[in-house]
Amino acid sequence: MINKSLVAVVLLLGLSAFAQEFPRSEMAVEYSYVRYAPSASSTKGHSLNGGGGSIGYNFNEYLGIKMDLQGFGSNTTTFSIPVSSKFPAGGFGRVQGNLFTYLFGPEIKFRTPKIHPYGHLLFGGAHSNVYGNAFRVICQPIAGSCPTSRAPSGDAFAMAFGGGADIPVSHAVSIRVGEIDYLLTRFTNTFTNTNQSNLRYSGGIVFSFGQTTHH
Repeated sequence: MINKSLVAVVLLLGLSAFAQEFPRSEMAVEYSYVRYAPSASSTKGHSLNGGGGSIGYNFNEYLGIKMDLQGFGSNTTTFSIPVSSKFPAGGFGRVQGNLFTYLFGPEIKFRTPKIHPYGHLLFGGAHSNVYGNAFRVICQPIAGSCPTSRAPSGDAFAMAFGGGADIPVSHAVSIRVGEIDYLLTRFTNTFTNTNQSNLRYSGGIVFSFGQTTHH
């Protein structure tokens, strides 16, 4: 009888050791920075500051799905386009431009008592008015100075690959000490004609909801 009781206690302790507590959903409020790297030689890279956040649903203690929304305020960039077959008279202009990203995808997170490192692969879209503004500033003042009479689309494909770490303060709140992503945008028009490889940093506060124990 004693042996059976001891076995039962050992089994119970073993199952408890494998029980992992995790939040069913998480919401982050973040500051975000992007170093935007245009693919054309006619303009230089520039820094964009902004913010946003993310909402995630966790299937278990490791795997979840994430929606990430970020916006970056307007920044001035200079276009200096040399004379070419596309731009017979060249082009020059100082242009204001912003950036918004809408990304979705899986996230893997490892939850230890002191730190929650994670990684994700997100896909979606980006929107910017920089190329539309470049068209108005550079192309419209002089008829025929650009190879097109239509403003380029402000929408593009986007992808983010990277990760970061959260430091838990309580069951409900964590500090996102840093997230670093390779951010790909694919704006294709007369001002840029290939992928833009950008760097993104985010940090902020994460709120957890619906604590669940998974065995």
